[in-house]
Amino acid sequence: MVAMLRKDSAAPRETLSLANGMELVVGMVVGVGVFATPAQVAMFAGDSVTYLALWLLGGGLTLIGALCYAEIATAHRHAGGEYHFLSRAYGRGTALMFAWARGTVIQTGAIAFVAFVYGDYAQSLVPLGSYGPAIHAAIIVAVFTAINMAGTAQGKLAQKIFTSMDVIALVTLIVAALVFTFSGANPAPAATPTGGGTGMLGLAMVFVLLTYGGWNEAAYLSAELRDGKRNIVRVLAFSIIIVTLLYFLVAWTYLHVLGFDALQKSSTIAADVMRAAFGPVGATLISVFVCGAAVSTLNATIFTGARVYYAVGRDLPSLKLFGIWDAKGENPANAFLLQGAIALALVALGAFTRDGFKTMVDYTTPVFWFFMTLIALSLFLFRRREPESARAYRVPLYPITPLIFLGTCLYLLYSSLDYTKAGALLGVGVLLAGTPLLLLKQTRQAE
Repeated sequence: MVAMLRKDSAAPRETLSLANGMELVVGMVVGVGVFATPAQVAMFAGDSVTYLALWLLGGGLTLIGALCYAEIATAHRHAGGEYHFLSRAYGRGTALMFAWARGTVIQTGAIAFVAFVYGDYAQSLVPLGSYGPAIHAAIIVAVFTAINMAGTAQGKLAQKIFTSMDVIALVTLIVAALVFTFSGANPAPAATPTGGGTGMLGLAMVFVLLTYGGWNEAAYLSAELRDGKRNIVRVLAFSIIIVTLLYFLVAWTYLHVLGFDALQKSSTIAADVMRAAFGPVGATLISVFVCGAAVSTLNATIFTGARVYYAVGRDLPSLKLFGIWDAKGENPANAFLLQGAIALALVALGAFTRDGFKTMVDYTTPVFWFFMTLIALSLFLFRRREPESARAYRVPLYPITPLIFLGTCLYLLYSSLDYTKAGALLGVGVLLAGTPLLLLKQTRQAE
C-alpha cells in the first residue's frame, strides 16, 4: 500500500444518491456479527421466544438512535460527522480527543477486527500457515484502502458488489431453512425457559446491539448525499428497517434449523445451518459469502473512516496534509493512507494474541460507547442552545426518544467495561495518550 501523498485540494461534493447511501449503511451494519453473535444471544436469552424478541427490540433501539442522529446530522451537515457534532456541542478539545480515539482506536480497531474475521474464514479456504489469518487480514486492508484511494467511484462500485454478497449470504441462509423444512427434517425441541433474569437479558442485548452496530457511520455521508438534509433521514430509516427484517429472519433460520439448544452451543452457526440443508458443499459456500460480508463491512468502514482525518486536517494547520480533498478521486486520499497504516499496525498487534478479533473488540468497545454517550447528550444541548433554529428534521416524541437513546448508550458503556475488564485498558490508555492534541488546539486558537 504505497502511494504518493496528493496535494491538489477541492471540497466534498454531493455525489452519493439515496441508493448509494443505503448500500453503504446496509453494508456497514450487515457485517460479520450476524454470523457469530446469535449463539451468545441465545445463551443469555433463556428461551426461543425471548431470543427472537430481542432481535426486534434491537432493531427498534437502533432505529431510535438513528432518528436522533438524523436530527443532528441534518442540522449540522459536515464531512467530519461526529467530530463536527462534538466540536459544536462541547468545543474543539473534545472533538480532537474523539478524532484521536476514532483514528487510533474506534475506526481503525473496527477495520482490524472485521479484517480478522475475514482472515479466519479466508484461512479455511486458502491456508497460509500459522499466521495465515493475520496475513489475509493485512492483505484485505491494504487492497481496499488502495481501492478507496483510487476514487469514490471505485469505492462505490466495490460496495455495490460486496453488499450484494452480504444480502445474498443472508438470503441463502433463509432459503436453507426452507430446504431443511421441505426435506422433512425437524429441529430439536425448543428449550424450556430458564428465566435468565434482567442481567442476563441485558448481556444478550449487548451482543444484539453489537450486531446492529455501524449505522452511525451515515453521519459522515451527510455532506456528500444529494439533498442530504432530507435523504439522511431516509437512508437511516430505510436501511435499519431492511436490516431488522433480515436479522429477524436469519435469527429465526438459526433457531428453526439447529434448534435452541444446538444454537447455543454452535461456534459456526451459518456453516452448521448450510451443512444441515446442503451438506459440506453448503458449508464451504457460506464461508465464501461470509468473507464477502466481511469485505462489505470493511470497505464501508474504510470509506467513511478517513473523513474524520480530513476534518481534523481542515481544523489544524499542523495536520493540514490530511485535510486535503483530492479533486481527481473525489476523496481525502492522504487520510486514507494514514488510516490504512494505523489499521495495519493493529492487525500486526492482533497477530500476536490468541484471538485477534476478541482483542480488537476489547480494545474498541468502551471508548466507542463513551463518545456515543456524549453524542446522545449533544441533542439536548443543541435543542437548548438553538430553540428557534429551523431544522429540516426533528426527532419525534422529544424528549422521550433521545432519553431512550441516551439510556441505551449509558448501559452499553457500563456493560462494555464490565465485559472487557482488563482488555479495555489498552484502548483507554491510547485515548489518554492523545491529550497532546489539546496543545495543538491551543496553538490554533492563539494564531
